[in-house]
Amino acid sequence: MSKPPKEPKIVAELGRPETAEESRARKTENSKLYVQRKTVNNLVLSLLATVGLVAVIFFAVPHPNVTPNWQVDYVGLSAQAAQSLNGTLITPEMPADWAANAAEVRSSAADGVQSWYVGFITPSNEFIGYQEALVANPTWVSNTLKGNAPTGSRTTGTQTWTEYDYRSTEDAKNLAYALVTQSGASTFVLYGTANDAEFTALAEEISAQIEMSTP
Repeated sequence: MSKPPKEPKIVAELGRPETAEESRARKTENSKLYVQRKTVNNLVLSLLATVGLVAVIFFAVPHPNVTPNWQVDYVGLSAQAAQSLNGTLITPEMPADWAANAAEVRSSAADGVQSWYVGFITPSNEFIGYQEALVANPTWVSNTLKGNAPTGSRTTGTQTWTEYDYRSTEDAKNLAYALVTQSGASTFVLYGTANDAEFTALAEEISAQIEMSTP
């Protein structure tokens, strides 16, 4: 005997068997939801994999210490610089609340002048760059100060300094203020963002050192 035909399954939500059209719609919706869930899962897994890879790279690559070195021994390095420049350098010895973040011999390809450079961090946490060229020329001074023209002069210690006051100029940055003086064949340039008192302190120390070194 043949089996009786299977009774259509009653769908609880409908309270009756679903029609063929409803069955197709249900299967289509289920398929759509499956694809959406699959896509979301893949995105999450991909994101987790990317984050994991970035973490591995970050911790695997050594990271240099980027804290600025404000303890450069510019006094000690000046002796080496003097030998390199074949001359005697003026080395201002500033109080303990002054620091240096750089000290080096610089060469200017534009005018062929070599100079001794020290980058000072002042007590007010501002900057003064100090350069001494044993044999300089006006082109070197102009290049160092980016073509700024003198605005006046002042006497500090035993030296008369040419003044370059651009503090009121927008974007003057490290050339907001500068002082330039000469002694013998040497030219001295100070420039930066420090206040008048700090520029005066450094200029006075340089003037004193110049006076002591002058026969």
